[in-house]
Amino acid sequence: MRTRPRALSALVAIPVAMGLLAVAACTSGGTDGDDGAAQGAGDGTPASDTGAAPLDPELTSFPRDETLFTTGVGWGPPANWNPITSGVATGLNGLVYETLFLFNPETLELEPWLAESGEWTSDDVYEVTLREGIEWGDGEPMTAEDVVFTVELGHVDGVPYQSLWTWLDSAEVVDERTARFTFSDARYGQWDNWIYSNQIVPAHIWSTFSDEDKASGANENPVGSGPYEYHSHDNDRMVWQKRAGWWATEALGLEVKPTYVVDVLSNNEVGMGLVLQGTVDISNHFLPGINQIVDGDFGISTYYSEPPYMLSDNTTMLIPNNTRPPMDDPEFRRALAFAVDTDAIVSNVYGDIVRAANPTGLLPVWEQFYDDAVVDELGFSYDPERAEQTLADAGYADTSGNGFVETPDGDPIELELIVPAGWTDWMEAARVIAENAREAGIDVTVDFPDAALLDDMRTSGNFDLVLNGWAGLSNTPWTYYNYIYSLPLQDMQWSTNFARHENDEAWELVQQLARMSIDDPQFADVVSQLQRIHLSEMPVIPVWHNGLWSQVNNEVWTNWPSGDADTPGHLPNLWDGKLNMGAIYLLTEIELAR
Repeated sequence: MRTRPRALSALVAIPVAMGLLAVAACTSGGTDGDDGAAQGAGDGTPASDTGAAPLDPELTSFPRDETLFTTGVGWGPPANWNPITSGVATGLNGLVYETLFLFNPETLELEPWLAESGEWTSDDVYEVTLREGIEWGDGEPMTAEDVVFTVELGHVDGVPYQSLWTWLDSAEVVDERTARFTFSDARYGQWDNWIYSNQIVPAHIWSTFSDEDKASGANENPVGSGPYEYHSHDNDRMVWQKRAGWWATEALGLEVKPTYVVDVLSNNEVGMGLVLQGTVDISNHFLPGINQIVDGDFGISTYYSEPPYMLSDNTTMLIPNNTRPPMDDPEFRRALAFAVDTDAIVSNVYGDIVRAANPTGLLPVWEQFYDDAVVDELGFSYDPERAEQTLADAGYADTSGNGFVETPDGDPIELELIVPAGWTDWMEAARVIAENAREAGIDVTVDFPDAALLDDMRTSGNFDLVLNGWAGLSNTPWTYYNYIYSLPLQDMQWSTNFARHENDEAWELVQQLARMSIDDPQFADVVSQLQRIHLSEMPVIPVWHNGLWSQVNNEVWTNWPSGDADTPGHLPNLWDGKLNMGAIYLLTEIELAR
């Protein structure tokens, strides 16, 4: 633990259960700027002891009307302040380190942030100009050298965006505020994704680090350009303190309202109690039963006041291991898709706080790219009779009389669906899926390994069926299709193509999307071709769209983002990556309720 001296008054005790260090990771929907995979493996949260004990008052002495208390973001004790890596301390990316641009999910456009402007000066050359007067937290000016240095970190082994340099040829400083990038393969959509997903770091500090520290060091003294700086942390919270001199105050007239942002570690059950008590102002947990709370008189609100209550953040998919029989048969996978009762999951498991996925799997924000004709021709919905008929037509029959089909060769089919132990919502959804499959004649059982073991099984391909919810909200559907079809296959598939599906045609179309902006006249046609391949071969089965979990208490802070016309419409969630999608505005627009 590290702490710094402070003199604060108006004590407030945070009743948080000590030791409730949840292992599961809610899907953040952010992308890493290279392969487009959002951090985290799912949206379940573990059930645990809900007993709460107050923390040491000396560590919780924050003026209530100057402090924003959050929860549902951090899933382990803060131990990493390196913005180049994943799993960083809550708020580091966005509150401390910042990106050149923000992505606005409402307009589907990039907005200048650290950058004053950016443009393609030719087909393969991009120039970015920084705003004037940006300073790092130590008072040093931010320059184009910092931008070039950050991009060139991709040459360091272990940095997540190494593959950037397979299509970027050079990065150079033009002048103090301008950097130029020359591409060997200009990927307009993928570059847009990189420049709002990756934080700029100070070259005068990071150039002194070893390559190992750049790629995986803890960076325990973070110096950024954002509105907050490190205050303290403990095993159950991360605390940021507002700093003077944030460039956006003068350049954009923005000022963050809370002096302190305290993210408290808790699980979903404790999180519900904290937000109901008003001890926590915003919870970004999945909170089961929140629909009933919102409809009651508790002062709790969500983005929408009625179903689905939440914005959609990512798509949960049932992923068959395409290398194992009978999941290597597209017709078997299609039969499985018809067997799943998504509406039962949405209504009975989630209480209508999630949406049933469109058969394409694309989030509602990309509705303009749904090809309804392709969906009408090849799409699927819950239809047990269609599932049974599809199996029969493909030669699967119950030759043993045990109620379950065998392969066309007569081999028994016994499949296991895995989700992490303790992810209560996903565990219930898995049970529904297994029951549906068995009713259609497919023998599926469920198992709940711990999250670390499941990660290993999924990454190594040692599974039959798994639920996974990556490929979240981003600036382009390219990230979604890159997640599904990425090639070549590796022994360990770390973040994409867990189904291990091989389709060279689809992968080439994904590369085309990477080279296109969404306003390219041919973009919709390429997406349509990918939808046809997806719905014909069904490498993964979209089931539901996870919510961008956000529950707020209006007792201390108000004017939260929501779908109402008279409130801000920014993302109401502080997961890693969402601050780069406009959630930073939440901190500038909330108001004291008293």
